Amino acid sequence: MKSKILDKMLYILLIYCIAGAVLFFFQRNLLYFPTAKIAHGYATLTLENENEALEVIVLNAGRDQALLYFGGNAEAVVLNATEFLNAFPQYTIYLLNYRGYAGSTGRPTEAGIYSDALALFDMVHEKQKIISVMGRSLGSGAATYLASKRPIQKMVLISPYDSIKSLAQNKFPIYPMFLLLKDKYDSIGRVIDISTKTTVLIAENDEVIPKKHSLRLSNEFPPEQITVKTIPDVGHNDISNKKEYYLWLKDFLNN
Repeated sequence: MKSKILDKMLYILLIYCIAGAVLFFFQRNLLYFPTAKIAHGYATLTLENENEALEVIVLNAGRDQALLYFGGNAEAVVLNATEFLNAFPQYTIYLLNYRGYAGSTGRPTEAGIYSDALALFDMVHEKQKIISVMGRSLGSGAATYLASKRPIQKMVLISPYDSIKSLAQNKFPIYPMFLLLKDKYDSIGRVIDISTKTTVLIAENDEVIPKKHSLRLSNEFPPEQITVKTIPDVGHNDISNKKEYYLWLKDFLNN
């Protein structure tokens, strides 16, 4: 009997270790979903950084203010162009295609995305001194990192998280994700270094980034620095379909 119990325990341990190894070695395949290049007629520029060439879509060139946009982990950022042109006419808008996305070279990593965010800011800052940032989902981590390192006028966070580490631990509670994760995106740990006026939009029924993770991040900001809006009856992917979405964004960014 003891031998059978021991054999069963060893079998369970083996399965646990194999599944953990798969999770470790393929974790970036679960985090990043690079999009294919979509043909479009918008202006682009190439951002050269760390031997990679990043495609950046540019809307409303020549404005005094700039808006940098960092999208979700499976988002084709060019699909925002029409709505952004209508909503933010006073901004030159820069839509960054992450490494490996839509014509950009390389492979996406946390360190690479952070480096590219800084490089994009520094390049834009040579022409436009007033720069705001918008980050959605995965991109909220890039936005908070940038705001902790550079002078940002305004920051918008859409469906943000406290950290990818926290999200992963919630999803895989039986594994020590703080040890396994390569890309942790610790947004909550950077709030102390952010002085930017911020607004947060949360989907009430977000199935990818549960509301509690967005609120943990939001609650770290001083109340006078942040505005939090929850859009009812929407999930992670359809939050931008609600009319309140662009009404609140325009009210915050255009005033």
